[in-house]
Amino acid sequence: MHKPASKTQSNWLWLSLVAPLVMVFSLGVVGRAQSDSLAAIEQRRATLNAIFHDYWEAKLRRSPEFASSVGDERYNDRLTDYSPEAEKAWIVRENGFLKRLEAVDASGLSDSETTSRAMLLHDLAEDEQGERFKGWEMPVNQMGGIYSSFPDMAENDSFNTVKEYDDWIRRLRAAPAAFEQVTANIRAGVREHRVPPRYLLQQTLTLVEQIAQQKPEDTPMAAPLKKFPASIPAGDKERIRRETLDVLASSVMPAYRKFAAFLKDTYIPAGREEPGIWAIPDGDEYYRFLIHRTTTTDLTVEQIHQLGLDEVKRDEEEMLAIAQKLGFQDLKSFRASLKANPKLKPASGQALIDVYQGHVNDMETKLPQLFGRLPKAKLEVVRMPEYEEKTAPPAYYNVGSPESGRPGRLLVNLYNADHRNLYNAEAISYHEGVPGHHLQFSLAQEQEGVPEFRKHAEYTAFVEGWALYSERLGKEVGFYQDPYSDFGRLDADMWRAIRLVVDTGVHAQHWTRQQMVDYFHEHSALDEPTVQSEVDRYIGWPSQALAYKAGQMKILELRERSRKALGERFDLRAFHDQVLDAGAIPLDLLDARINLWIASRK
Repeated sequence: MHKPASKTQSNWLWLSLVAPLVMVFSLGVVGRAQSDSLAAIEQRRATLNAIFHDYWEAKLRRSPEFASSVGDERYNDRLTDYSPEAEKAWIVRENGFLKRLEAVDASGLSDSETTSRAMLLHDLAEDEQGERFKGWEMPVNQMGGIYSSFPDMAENDSFNTVKEYDDWIRRLRAAPAAFEQVTANIRAGVREHRVPPRYLLQQTLTLVEQIAQQKPEDTPMAAPLKKFPASIPAGDKERIRRETLDVLASSVMPAYRKFAAFLKDTYIPAGREEPGIWAIPDGDEYYRFLIHRTTTTDLTVEQIHQLGLDEVKRDEEEMLAIAQKLGFQDLKSFRASLKANPKLKPASGQALIDVYQGHVNDMETKLPQLFGRLPKAKLEVVRMPEYEEKTAPPAYYNVGSPESGRPGRLLVNLYNADHRNLYNAEAISYHEGVPGHHLQFSLAQEQEGVPEFRKHAEYTAFVEGWALYSERLGKEVGFYQDPYSDFGRLDADMWRAIRLVVDTGVHAQHWTRQQMVDYFHEHSALDEPTVQSEVDRYIGWPSQALAYKAGQMKILELRERSRKALGERFDLRAFHDQVLDAGAIPLDLLDARINLWIASRK
């Protein structure tokens, strides 16, 4: 943390006015001292940058799939080593980085450098604390795992050269060994009773079998064969097609079928009955750890649950006001009318995509009113992969890659499209697209002069908190003109408030799944497919859903603090730039960053 400029400037002013002779006399000594000091700072800076570089390179080597996703193609022909030995070796490696970082004195370094150091210290220490919970022993559920990683790579990796296709074939050949490693980890989890709920594993089996039962040429892993660039010679295309389909038929599909059989015969019977994470060994302590990691706060389970109850009440008061303006006496009758109103349902899947695209287009014209800096990356609105639609949310965002030229994508769920709600599509468009995820992730990737790991940081409370905060920005630039859409904005906020209640309810207060569903129906107008998939998501992904409100409320708090402190000097565009320009960071660091910004503005 550096000193405010105003204090430093006043010290020099005092020296120049009160003691000019002393300053002249000591100029030579001060010059030598400053030179020595600058040399020491530069040495520490070089040491720090070397640690950042070494850590990033180690992370890319450890996770080749992640390296590919950010556009580094050096490890495109490899897969992650999922063995417990590799997991433990990585923790040892991280401890080495932790000790090297702790040995670097941060005094005299820039604000950006001290932030980078604090972020990496935070991540390394957290990984060390979380090791004992053995997350690798519960590596799959209906939200994803080894079975979904190959379709994801086929969808998102770059396929522009013969080498990239050949790397994909080598990666596919390694699939059976990766499945075996994950299966061994699951067996260890079964022995230690670290298992997901049985009914979620049934859903997982359905997703795995959906892929396992396909013909090789129809699987998502064969998708790159359908988009050969014109630059690849015909002979190479034929060879690549033949070798890809051969490895799918001889190695990959048998691995999927074997994994499906393992799920059916071994994992599902061992699944736990209770939905809450409290039911596994050290479950209560594990949940507290997950809350701290997800929210980057010290909020307790009890505080979060009460915060959710309070937010639900506040949102309902605003929603009731809209319902009454539309002629309804209470929210129950208004919500019932929403379900029965055919105008609030899309006519087709394409019509739903068009609605999302329209909201994105409208918001893009307003972004200069809200931000001083805008990203270069483009955003596409496309259909979500069909194999994952049944258990997925209404829409989600896939991060693009400046290195590979891949745009960011807002993926829309078309499963039961004619039963989806239209009135919440506007808020979701701003959340998943702009000014939400796409703007935040793209600006983070386009940072200059920061370590690479910062460009791809994904602190959930920051990322999802910003996206939820972004839903409100549409109101500030004149959107949500349709009262139903404005109700959808509040219903989306209610959705996230409910999460605080039901997530803590199931994982700490021993709620049943039905209690979660009932609470949703009592306090929201979410469509039935979304309610069902969301409840299962919170059960399978403990604490993740808490991050949205935690981050949104912190940003709102910081905005109000800035407005009060700066008065007429408060600039909303400058505030937003200050929040986003450092990329995703823990909320405590964001708090300190905004305090420094306020001081500099004063």
